[in-house]
Amino acid sequence: MAKRTQSPAISVSLLREGIVESVHHVQAVVCDSRGRVLSVAGDAEHPTFIRSALKPFQALAVTSGGILERYQLSDRDLAIICSSHAGEIIHTRQVFNILWRADVEVEALQCPIPLGKTSPLEFNCSGKHAGMLAVCRAHNWPLANYLERQHPLQRLILSKFAEILKMPPDEFIGVHDDCGAPVYLMPISQMATLYAYLASGSSLDLERIMRAMTHHPELIAGTGKFDTQLMQLTNGEIVSKAGAEGIQCIGKVGEGMGLTIKTSDGSKRAKYAVAIYLLQQMGWITPAVSEILTEQFLTLGAFTRLDVVGELAMV
Repeated sequence: MAKRTQSPAISVSLLREGIVESVHHVQAVVCDSRGRVLSVAGDAEHPTFIRSALKPFQALAVTSGGILERYQLSDRDLAIICSSHAGEIIHTRQVFNILWRADVEVEALQCPIPLGKTSPLEFNCSGKHAGMLAVCRAHNWPLANYLERQHPLQRLILSKFAEILKMPPDEFIGVHDDCGAPVYLMPISQMATLYAYLASGSSLDLERIMRAMTHHPELIAGTGKFDTQLMQLTNGEIVSKAGAEGIQCIGKVGEGMGLTIKTSDGSKRAKYAVAIYLLQQMGWITPAVSEILTEQFLTLGAFTRLDVVGELAMV
């Protein structure tokens, strides 16, 4: 009998003084590093764009080619390459450090300048772009078109995560993310598999990426942000990376299990609520950590809070 990869989705309700005002529907899946679905809420094969949760795997272009050593880049540099940062001073300085060491001008960054800001360094994907430019500089690849899907850099990145998933690279549908870089469509089970692999310690390059993220969580998102808070509170036991439009990917370090969450309406608040709820259910975080995160991310105001109903079904 085939394993089921579907079960009822999780619902997240906004309660205003205990009365339901809004409802979000959320899908979640847990996989191991071999791609086996362990538990699911919703549809494990639901296809969507991985968005910024791809960044640790885009960083493989930096770790696998001796780029860190060539330009004397640190784990802090590697962390900002994996980040969706808040544009704080510590973030923009770290991005600039990568460009300076690789002898690349800030003007080479092709990510947008955020509204009301003055530099592309302040855009949340600038670390990823700086890492991409460093790889291009090291290989003498052209900088002007580094975001094109057929550029050798982007082909390299695609080959890296396709290899982990044991998929032919050309089977992935690529589109442009908001920052201009290619991003790919895949089932949420494949995203969970990637994070299980990231957390498993099976690859030296990914081990270094994972350690950079968990050792420098302040660089991954920013002050008070979910990824930063979760990794700071769990002391290297959890690796976490958000993606836009309701994507959240989390790996349990050393155990080779990955969790991916996708909110149907793209809600950010709902994905955080479900992440905290499921992490406590699975025992990946302690009740004390859950309480701290719940206070910050589920209690929205004096009269409103989020309520999560549902569970992961074993397959």
